[in-house]
Amino acid sequence: MDMTPEEIIALGRKFMESRIFLTAAELDVFTILAKRSMSAREAADALKVTERGITILLDALASMGLLEKNTDMYHCPAGVASSLSTESPGTIIPMIRHNVGGWKRWSNLTEIVRHGMDDNKTMGFLDNESELEAFIGAMHVVAYNLAPGIVSAIRPGQAKKLLDIGGASGSYTQAFLEAFPGMTATLFDLPPVIKIAERRLSGTGLLQRITLVPGNFYLDELPQGYDLVLLSAIIHQNSTEQNIALYRKIYRALVPGGRIIIRDHVMTPDHTQPARGALFAVNMLVGTQGGGTYSFEEIRESLEVAGFINVRLIQPDERMNGLVEGFRP
Repeated sequence: MDMTPEEIIALGRKFMESRIFLTAAELDVFTILAKRSMSAREAADALKVTERGITILLDALASMGLLEKNTDMYHCPAGVASSLSTESPGTIIPMIRHNVGGWKRWSNLTEIVRHGMDDNKTMGFLDNESELEAFIGAMHVVAYNLAPGIVSAIRPGQAKKLLDIGGASGSYTQAFLEAFPGMTATLFDLPPVIKIAERRLSGTGLLQRITLVPGNFYLDELPQGYDLVLLSAIIHQNSTEQNIALYRKIYRALVPGGRIIIRDHVMTPDHTQPARGALFAVNMLVGTQGGGTYSFEEIRESLEVAGFINVRLIQPDERMNGLVEGFRP
């Protein structure tokens, strides 16, 4: 596809709107302006920022359609506030704030392409409580509405015992158990994440059917005896070797005939499509030692190395909702 010089220049400026938006999310601009209209001075006082800085920021947000400006008063319209006020039940602010960490990592892209990732650097939110909360909140935002459709596409059939590896807030565990009253589940994740999941799931009425197991799937053996294992949005953070090691643990966790389901980006063989997956691979380049996005052929090969059979792509998708299944013989 040919691009004009103007389009190429515009591509280099795309960061501007993104950075304005992320700063507004960091400062919680949308929450305070959803409550009532404010002048720039009032907003500066409420947010404890400079009047000059917030005036320019608010004007830019208004130009982007995220705020309304009437004379010298700014307001966050209801349609925006429903997603971007932290006090809205449907807020997506945790996902946006997670992207703030992504901005910091992506700023190192040039040096990482030149020299590789520093061996001592990883996605730092795992070691930072507030960033971890934002990340798990972001995953919940993504999963909450998607999960019922994913469960329907998986068609668990007669499966009775689910192991949800790296299950975060438990959104997929919840969707499975709500759809299949005879099913029980184990949610396996890092200890601080398990605490977050327990808090969220305590209001669902499902905890009596859920076993919460803290652990690290890189270091620990998985609990065993399951007929269905879900590995959702995990394989992209791993190298091929790490995935094979994890698949072998999952193989041991499954009963004979048990089924693994992988939900992730599933790429074309040339790794250029879906476009979102190609961009997400860059996110893994700047955030992990060996992660990336994988084609179905690569996923199948790794699963077969670990002993799985009848590996099949059951749902292609433009986003991170590709589904691959395999079976323990």
